[in-house]
Amino acid sequence: MSPILDTLQLFRPGWGDLFEILIVAALLYRLLLLIHRTRAMQMLLGVLLLGSVYFLAQLLDFQLIERVLQKLFEYGAIAALVIFQPELRSALARLGQSRMLRPFTRLEESQVADEIVQAVDQLARAKIGAIIALEQEVSLDEYAHTGSALEARVSADMLSTIFTPYSPLHDGAVLVAGDQIRAAGAILPLTQYSLPDRSLGTRHRAALGLSEETDAIVIVVSEETSRVSVARQGRLERDVGGERLRAILAGADAPARGVLGRSPG
Repeated sequence: MSPILDTLQLFRPGWGDLFEILIVAALLYRLLLLIHRTRAMQMLLGVLLLGSVYFLAQLLDFQLIERVLQKLFEYGAIAALVIFQPELRSALARLGQSRMLRPFTRLEESQVADEIVQAVDQLARAKIGAIIALEQEVSLDEYAHTGSALEARVSADMLSTIFTPYSPLHDGAVLVAGDQIRAAGAILPLTQYSLPDRSLGTRHRAALGLSEETDAIVIVVSEETSRVSVARQGRLERDVGGERLRAILAGADAPARGVLGRSPG
């Protein structure tokens, strides 16, 4: 009777088992979010397909197919680590940006915010147009592919150099993820809504367009007026000063002024 009781015990999970199940489910969900819209997702689908073929080969007693797939699974994991090393590194970096680990990265985020505020101030004083998109929870990889890939730490000097007139990457957006500049010269989607102020140009329309499709914070420096604007959640806040910009980057949502947004034309 003991083996039978042990088997039935599996169907009576305790609090510890339920807690463990929740942890595993949360980790799997987080993993799916990390690999969403990447080559790793395509690889996962391929592995599931091969697993289904292997299971079917066992059922039908197709020994040749079963042995071939066994060898493939033995060496496939090592090959996957080599081939998808960039995606794995990116996923681990994103894991480090998780909200659960925010208390450990708050100092680093503050330093990144200071560098961005300094760069925006330099660009505005020099009347150099710029657009900087800061990735939040929604990945900006789709838009990073439209520009030139970079793996540089965020700094005021780097951002100012990228947007220097006539430089190869000045015409387009810079995409920032964490403390890294992921891409420069990226093309962003333009908003489909009309803007009541005709002085707002393509950069502002692109900033609004990206903020409508993602949760990114998009900073725009006007080349004509030197004014700084910030687009979030489909709305554009204008005349943003240094302290206000630092508060936005720190997540302090004080009442906005001069807000434009979603008004269909």
